[in-house]
Amino acid sequence: MKRFVVSAALALAALFAAPTSAAASEGCYICTSASSGGCQQCPYGSKDTSEARKACEKRGCKIGGTKSCSTAANAKTCEMPVNRTTTTTAALLCDGGTHVN
Repeated sequence: MKRFVVSAALALAALFAAPTSAAASEGCYICTSASSGGCQQCPYGSKDTSEARKACEKRGCKIGGTKSCSTAANAKTCEMPVNRTTTTTAALLCDGGTHVN
């Protein structure tokens, strides 16, 4: 009985530790050395589409091909560009019903 419980626990742990099929089917574009920011790969999801290519090119990837995404710590993935816009806000302070500008 003890062996059965241990076997069942190990099987259950392996089930939760297994990679998901969605992660396994994700593809990446190979970014050439001419890419900005030193990025080496740019994820496109499960399908290679023109919209995905355009999005990766906006991130600075000069596409040289496709591959499965690398999970290595030293694989540099292209990041989304940061919008550097400023937002101006106004505040209205209230003091006991009297509005102060």
